[in-house]
Amino acid sequence: VQLQASGGGLVQAGASLKLSCVLSPRTFGNYAMGWFRQAPGKQREFVAAMNWSGSSRYGDSVKGRFTISRVRAEATMYLQMNSLKPEDTAVYYCAADPGGIYSTLHDAGSYDYWGQGTQVTVSS
Repeated sequence: VQLQASGGGLVQAGASLKLSCVLSPRTFGNYAMGWFRQAPGKQREFVAAMNWSGSSRYGDSVKGRFTISRVRAEATMYLQMNSLKPEDTAVYYCAADPGGIYSTLHDAGSYDYWGQGTQVTVSS
């Protein structure tokens, strides 16, 4: 299983970005898919995730601003990020958890597969 994340970039505060993560082979199956981020000198932080049935969870710092979605036919997960803030600056990683359940969506330790990360930088 491989994950390819893309869509990061440099934007100003208040702008939007949309991240993508493609799963290979191209089948979600019962996978839970999630986004995590890590800023320099900080611990990895849960951002958002969705289980196989489509239920989603969000980290407190992004609720109301970020939206996770997926297109099963393309085995692609998205993270729409609106109203970006400088504190959103981090490397964003996508991850997959075979058979992931709702209660562990936020737990990085539950994920078996990780993408390479994409840098998001928000200037003030």
